[in-house]
Amino acid sequence: MKPSIESKLAQLSARLEELNALLSSEDATRDMDSYRQLTKEHADITPVVELYQQYLKCEQDIESALELAGDPEMKELAEAEIAVGRENLQELETQLQRHLLPKDPNDEKNIFLEIRAGTGGDESALFAGDLFRMYSRFAERQRWDVDVVSQSLSELGGYKEIIAKITGSGAYSKLKFESGGHRVQRVPETEAQGRIHTSACTVAIMPEADAVEDVELNPADLRIDTFRASGAGGQHVNKTDSAVRVTHLPSGIVVECQDDRSQHKNKAQALSILAARIKDRQIREQQAEEAATRKTMIGSGDRSERIRTYNFPQGRVTDHRINLTLYKLPQVMEGDLDELIEALVGEHQAEQLASLAEEAALS
Repeated sequence: MKPSIESKLAQLSARLEELNALLSSEDATRDMDSYRQLTKEHADITPVVELYQQYLKCEQDIESALELAGDPEMKELAEAEIAVGRENLQELETQLQRHLLPKDPNDEKNIFLEIRAGTGGDESALFAGDLFRMYSRFAERQRWDVDVVSQSLSELGGYKEIIAKITGSGAYSKLKFESGGHRVQRVPETEAQGRIHTSACTVAIMPEADAVEDVELNPADLRIDTFRASGAGGQHVNKTDSAVRVTHLPSGIVVECQDDRSQHKNKAQALSILAARIKDRQIREQQAEEAATRKTMIGSGDRSERIRTYNFPQGRVTDHRINLTLYKLPQVMEGDLDELIEALVGEHQAEQLASLAEEAALS
């Protein structure tokens, strides 16, 4: 193990002892904000320190086995223990390196999920509905809340576009690799000849922006228009200009919200989505710069990039970025995304580790 990593792990071990003392003191809960910060730090550090303790014990076991190897009667047994120990040591070191990788500052944030129908007409809109249901089911499994912010319904069902806010711990960390083009291959219900059609949707996963820290919206850069809401909603939508359209003049980004009867609430939602879109653009520009110097395995996050295909006749889903194919499409469409997400996160971490190794070799 590199001395720099070992030093960091020793520091974390000492910090955990310090946190244990602080949290067990009589005054620990006097300041609840401080107490919550300390408990969160404790929860973050504990798994790493426990792994490090396993690593140290494994080192000790190998040393003991090396001493035994000098005894002719124990040599064979000791060599077997050494081989297993070194294999375990390598695995523990890899796990520790992953725990110490730089954290994405947005990982714990809530997200805005945007799904837009693309090529394929009505079938694409139906697929957008299927994707929204898939993500909603996954969110339910995580005990996250899903609130529809804006939707444009298709005549035959599904959505031309739908925006939802997903609130829950680690929402961005688990869904951030879902941005991009999603393609479906299946026989539409309206297809009389039984021919397979290909349709597509784009998905955008945007971390909720902190209005103060992340994105500063200058009122001079905004044009805010009000208008009467359209679509279902009873008589009310015909009487008041409750719908809001916000245009960010420097970027040309336009956001409309008309799902709430309150103009004030629609405006607040529109500004929140606008801030998230601006932040998302900043993130993608940064990713593009990084990708220019180093190609990433997970992809650039470009909305036009085809990332996944859902083939219904064959019951398979393929993620093209990591060449992973699963023959469990029905389960995936019911929100069973864990295997896909874990593979994407693992590949991303492997790429980060490779990048760190390259940097270490050059320094």
